[in-house]
Amino acid sequence: MSKIYSNKLVNATKMVKDAHTNKYAIGHFNINNLEWTKSLLEAAQESKTPIIIATSEGAIKYMGGLKTIVGMVNGLLEELNITVPVALHLDHGQSVEMAKKCIEAGYSSVMFDGSHLPYEENVAKVKELMEFANDHEVSVEAEIGSIGGEEDGVVGEGELGDPLQAEEMSKYGISMLAAGIGNIHGKYPDWWKSLSFETLEKLQNACKLPMVLHGGSGIPQDQVEKAIKLGISKINVNTELQLSFRDATRKYIEEKKDLDDHTKGFDPRKLMAPGSKAIKDTFLELTKWFGCQGKAK
Repeated sequence: MSKIYSNKLVNATKMVKDAHTNKYAIGHFNINNLEWTKSLLEAAQESKTPIIIATSEGAIKYMGGLKTIVGMVNGLLEELNITVPVALHLDHGQSVEMAKKCIEAGYSSVMFDGSHLPYEENVAKVKELMEFANDHEVSVEAEIGSIGGEEDGVVGEGELGDPLQAEEMSKYGISMLAAGIGNIHGKYPDWWKSLSFETLEKLQNACKLPMVLHGGSGIPQDQVEKAIKLGISKINVNTELQLSFRDATRKYIEEKKDLDDHTKGFDPRKLMAPGSKAIKDTFLELTKWFGCQGKAK
């Protein structure tokens, strides 16, 4: 069966393989609305940076459903004349059924997060999804060893990934593997010190696949760069964009620019502008760390 997503969208396999080979990482950025998506796509285009934009299941509900998201993304790709590689990805899909729905709707990449399941059940569901995804030429991310913190109501205690599981999971045709290496979703607490690089090295040696760093917001630059050298090829960012958007919007409100009737500071386009610029600035800063700027051909 031929792929059903737009000619503009690409699956993420080549992106992450190139990153893995050349020791940089592709940025995965969660989107929450039109402004979020537009800002990220414009920043990616301006900096010639391949990008993975993603929605969690919660964001899908918030944004009006799969058809709305796919239509919006495809429309922006065309209207903004985006030529850099862009993948539309399901983040932390909690069921194979949801991943299949995303593929049918036009997503070009999906994650099935079976890390909360018994390992044998996780494997069985990954195999099932791979058959469907291969028919549609869609990339698949799987996970072992849950990520710490909370994502859409699913709480992980931050178990470290098992290299034996990583080696086995790599045999089923997945494009990338997420595994717990001491990373945490959301803001990192004061007691957190470091990723487990020893675990990452063992996992990479076992699976030899592009690996995914979830909870990429707030990890120090030196740790990000070391993780990339050890096999991290995709880094997920959400909280950091949310915080930069919040801070810029708060500044606009505190300066009472929204109360300026003469300039119509209350216009949503003006209210959202500082936050949208902050998203772009954060994207450009992080992708410089990741080493992926200018990698779009």
